[in-house]
Amino acid sequence: MGLKWTDTLDIAIELDEKYSDVDPLKVNFVDLHKWITELDDFDDDPERSGERILEAIQMAWIEERE
Repeated sequence: MGLKWTDTLDIAIELDEKYSDVDPLKVNFVDLHKWITELDDFDDDPERSGERILEAIQMAWIEERE
């Protein structure tokens, strides 16, 4: 069972592990979308995301860092 767009915390954790040297505040949504869809466990339609879901994932990633 892969990651879906609604798995914001799990996606944030995976991003934090894979991109530990990146400041999540400085990632634009185009790159964030690309990185999420390239995660090994990601299994959802890339076209089903939007600004709100990307923002939620980015915020979860920032919180994961704190």
